[in-house]
Amino acid sequence: MDPQYWLDRWNEGRTGWQQDRPTPLMTAHWAALGVAPGGRVFVPLAGKSQDMRWLADSGHRVLGVELSQAAVEQFFAEAGLEPRVTPTRHGRHFEAGAIEIICGDAFALDAEALRDCAAVFDRAALIALPPPMRQRYARELYARLPRGCRGLLITLDYPQQQKDGPPFAVHDAEVRTLFANDWSIDLLERRDILAQEQDGLGAGLTELHTSAYRLVRRSSAP
Repeated sequence: MDPQYWLDRWNEGRTGWQQDRPTPLMTAHWAALGVAPGGRVFVPLAGKSQDMRWLADSGHRVLGVELSQAAVEQFFAEAGLEPRVTPTRHGRHFEAGAIEIICGDAFALDAEALRDCAAVFDRAALIALPPPMRQRYARELYARLPRGCRGLLITLDYPQQQKDGPPFAVHDAEVRTLFANDWSIDLLERRDILAQEQDGLGAGLTELHTSAYRLVRRSSAP
């Protein structure tokens, strides 16, 4: 998917995926990861997600990456934070308190940039990508996370033929195909959300589920 697509949506304010509260499946299941206080949490395709503030308030350091500078600036402005901004080889680095966001391409991050990430929280990244890019995303970006890293992955599942993405449907079988080689995978919850999304994402769909997975990068992974 062309990065300009996402930049245009942010610039035009077409960001219907944004939530005004932390993700319910995250708040319900984050403790199941067992991430120590102070652990650094990577949030790919972070936008201006409220989840980053929740993670920071829960005692974690947060490292987001987001392509749109408008999204990054809005996040800090809405949080009432004045970030320090410095140029890096990965893009402009915004930092305030426990939250850092790199304004740049997530695929350009290397293992050095992610080396001390204890966890990854993925609500809006995997489901934002079409199938070929999902394969690259798991094969390249997730592979740069350190051994022992823990993840909470949130997906959507619906009949893809009934609606164009993004967000795209990512079925359970695909999650296991993408990650099983290097990560242990546990389905923590699958929740039917069609009724509450009838006027939004669920419009025109016959079924809609969201799922939470716990991932743990194996010590034997490359």
